[in-house]
Amino acid sequence: MMEASRFGFDPFIPLWAFAALGIACLIVWGFYAFRGGRAWLTRALALCIITAALSNPLLIQENRDPLKSTVALVVDRSASMEVDGREDRASEIAAAIEDQLTGSEYFEVRRVETQADAPETALTTRMISALSDMPRSQIAGTIMITDGQAHDVPDDLEGLEAFGPVQSLIVGREDEQDRRIEITQSPSYGIVGDEALFKVNVEAEASVVRVEVRVNDLPAFYVPVQPGLESEIPVEVDRRGPNTVVFSIPEVSGELTTINNLTAATLTGIRDTLRVLLITGEPHQGGRAWRDLLKSDPMVDLVHFTILRPPHKQDATPTSELALIAFPTVELFEEKLDEFDLIIFDRYKRRNVLHLRYLDNIARYVDRGGALLIAAGKPFAGPQSLHRTPLASVLPLAPSGEVFEEPFKPTLSELGRKHSVTRTLDENTFGQWYRQIEARRVTGDVLMTGENGAPLLALDRVGEGRVAELMSDHLWLWARGHDGGGPFAELIRRLVHWMMKEPELEEERLSLSSDGQTLIARLTTLTPAPEPLTLTAPDGSERELVWQQNDDTVYEIREDVSRLGLYRADSEGLRALHLLGPSQPREYEELRSTTEVLQPLADATDGSVRRVRSASDTPNIRATRNGGAGGDWIGLRDREAYVVRDSETHPILPAWLVAGMLFGLLLLAWRREGK
Repeated sequence: MMEASRFGFDPFIPLWAFAALGIACLIVWGFYAFRGGRAWLTRALALCIITAALSNPLLIQENRDPLKSTVALVVDRSASMEVDGREDRASEIAAAIEDQLTGSEYFEVRRVETQADAPETALTTRMISALSDMPRSQIAGTIMITDGQAHDVPDDLEGLEAFGPVQSLIVGREDEQDRRIEITQSPSYGIVGDEALFKVNVEAEASVVRVEVRVNDLPAFYVPVQPGLESEIPVEVDRRGPNTVVFSIPEVSGELTTINNLTAATLTGIRDTLRVLLITGEPHQGGRAWRDLLKSDPMVDLVHFTILRPPHKQDATPTSELALIAFPTVELFEEKLDEFDLIIFDRYKRRNVLHLRYLDNIARYVDRGGALLIAAGKPFAGPQSLHRTPLASVLPLAPSGEVFEEPFKPTLSELGRKHSVTRTLDENTFGQWYRQIEARRVTGDVLMTGENGAPLLALDRVGEGRVAELMSDHLWLWARGHDGGGPFAELIRRLVHWMMKEPELEEERLSLSSDGQTLIARLTTLTPAPEPLTLTAPDGSERELVWQQNDDTVYEIREDVSRLGLYRADSEGLRALHLLGPSQPREYEELRSTTEVLQPLADATDGSVRRVRSASDTPNIRATRNGGAGGDWIGLRDREAYVVRDSETHPILPAWLVAGMLFGLLLLAWRREGK
């Protein structure tokens, strides 16, 4: 406690009346002086004494308790502080600062830290939050311990003077090196099979940098780019739905981190049209069912040929009833074969329309990535079968030569009840069929069986392409509603989507998605008891997680995560990517420490910015009037705040003294005026 005295006033009349009285006295005295009054000085002194007496001047004696000024110690815990040991050095420097302030008679410290999982560094926000409840007269200033990469320094710094001086201590070397790549332009959508144009920018100390590009974690390709210039990179859209495109640059010695050597974007693939070639071997009722189904979808571009008779057959059919053009075999099966996404043979038999070299072209088309669907009719079991052509090399089933022509209901095999193509089909809705070509499995997966458990529907992967083989031509009965019908359209749609490699129809599939900050991994597999999931975070750390089973083939994991960026998942030989927020949050845009960002804040608050290598390099803290900094010290304001415990007041002009002074002055004035 300390004693202090000060002057004060407690006017007997309101301030407005006091001001009016003062103006009136000035006017009266001026008029008196203008008229030549001889006692103008005496009259002026009398009016001043009256005015002073009415203001009631006091001598106030106080007993005060001094208050310490508050210092905000803001420690940066953002993601950029995790590189190059910055976080440990910041902790050591913060401890050294607290040691200096703990025993100070002038200051008390409030320590706050930025959020480690925040997408950006909010140093100014944390400073204001720490001191917002303090009277401005008790704020000594702010000490920030950071790498200098702050993202919330306002352009208008006028309102921050009260929180200063802001003294920033920068951890981080001045000669730091770091490479980074960023996407400057990313398309949201692209046509499957076409190229989408990305623009990237690379920062590196090199004349040329080789950028690695991966789409959906497929084999990479490389593009040379010049650092410092925006470069265009075309990327082929691989599939419908989300496509994750990852761009990365190689690491060099001495880099701060490789986190920002990688960036990614999500591109949604849209299929423009599905080009289908349908070849019906002979007119039959099922041909119209195929045509109606395919033509009903506006996304399907259908080319349909029905073979009415072989070329060597001559009959009396009028020319006007024949096809207007010859069957364009050369154009379809040599020149433009690769333009089709799917080829369907419906009840086709060899009739010297397609030479063996054309069928060999189709087999090679499948191996290169095409899709083939066979709906076998009765001729498939005989010498005119497609299985007696080069197509046999890509077909999963081989006919035995027998044909069943008795009523039967298709059933799902044990595998078919789990497979992504057929597991959603309800067997109770299956109507009867009346023909099945007996076959044995050569390769692939049998999803449906018929008479005596013989294979009815089989799928197979051949090279880069896919094949589906249906050993009956009575699928159209479901479309007509015979015997209750069946899932005709649903089965064909799912078959086609599987052959088009749609991700949701893959029988072995690993996917990653997110719901807020919860990462969701789903595994569809035919393998019981799958291996644990290995989850790789954006910073490279790995975790092994155990699957929770939802049904026979679907497993799920939900994991709360805090860091934004690109996550990788591995299980059962499958890999998946998911971009949670931006692949490079603002924290990773620039990881090199800097003094430039916080310098305007220091200038506006009489603070400073300096690099500090270690705790032993921490500057001394001094109590000053306005802050400032020197060679080995930084200044904080000593606000000299206090709280008054008790006080006494003593009038300076008691009534008897005022009355005596006025009486004396009036006598002097009369005497002066009487001469």
